[in-house]
Amino acid sequence: MGDGQHVPVPFFDLKLQYEGLYKPIEEALARVLGSGQYILGPEVAALEEEFAAYCGTAQAIACSSGTEALLLALKAIGIGKGDEVIVPPFTFFSSASAVCRVGATPVFADIDPATFNLDAEDVSRRITPRTRAVMPVHLFGQCVDMEPLWHLAEKHRLVLVEDAAQAVGSEYQGKRTGTLGGIACFSFYPTKNLGAFGDAGMVVTNDCDWAARVRRLRVHGMEPKYLHREIGWNSRLDAIQAAILRVKLPWLNRFIDARRAIARRYDHLIEEHGLTELLVRPTVQPQQYHSFNQYVVRVTEGRRDDLARFFKSRGIGYEIYYPYPLHLQEAFRHLGYGPGDFPVAERACHEVLAFPMFPELTFEEQRRVVETCAEFQALGQRLAA
Repeated sequence: MGDGQHVPVPFFDLKLQYEGLYKPIEEALARVLGSGQYILGPEVAALEEEFAAYCGTAQAIACSSGTEALLLALKAIGIGKGDEVIVPPFTFFSSASAVCRVGATPVFADIDPATFNLDAEDVSRRITPRTRAVMPVHLFGQCVDMEPLWHLAEKHRLVLVEDAAQAVGSEYQGKRTGTLGGIACFSFYPTKNLGAFGDAGMVVTNDCDWAARVRRLRVHGMEPKYLHREIGWNSRLDAIQAAILRVKLPWLNRFIDARRAIARRYDHLIEEHGLTELLVRPTVQPQQYHSFNQYVVRVTEGRRDDLARFFKSRGIGYEIYYPYPLHLQEAFRHLGYGPGDFPVAERACHEVLAFPMFPELTFEEQRRVVETCAEFQALGQRLAA
């Protein structure tokens, strides 16, 4: 096959979902533009009510991003200077940076090698008298194994702050994300299972006092108007983003069903092409409903970077979540961690590769991705012969 015949496959194509929902989205945009209410207002309030109903929580508070959701949640539950919050080192930067931004200290705990999620046994070893909360990050669409964390939280009087940025619609033991801890945070970044046309986020909880404080903090700590009870932030959500999310929310379960079907096809194609020694497929734990925000494999024998370069040469989209563990990031150098402190997370950073994944991905595009992996494997075998 010559280079001119290499049909590209995008990592994500946002245009396709928009084309499928073009009419209701345009109507929603026109409704907001005609209302003259562009920040917060009835559109945002309606999204909050609908999203709370989806999650099964009493309260939902919209904000400007998933990062701001984490910040607001931590501040609302009283995390601050002198406190410690346990977080995984294998996650997006916001999980730990939000802890620092409220004046507390992130304490890292290693991950489970099969799911990439927080390892409860290592969490238990990291708890100190200063530990106030644990942040389970439901990575790639699969929930953290929460039951042992529930026991730890009860024993040590800790708050579980769910980072569900990648796991809207995921379930654990029949319960949806947002209901698995004391307070939970979501991101509606455009590539998420439920994506806005820009940044947007949400905090959900059953605690009415925490919810009231989140609402106050997102508007500079103001309640009522022009009376500031504390220092907050400008973390408000635009009405246009809320309107778009309201159009998409009724479709969310169908988007997730499509992603799960795509994941099953990837699993089958990898096996069909004899790639199970090169690629370790995602592990779905029992009692889990995996929403596959990403489809992430491990590439064995230290060949991840080679395969990534091969993908690039063949026009195959990919992403590496994440190339650097948080404990080795320069921004967290002051915490005093070093190489080897979290070996499972560090190994994952060298092995993970995310395949193209979006609801509209076709079977032929998936076949193209996996055939490229097979081509890579065959080339390596020929060179080794």
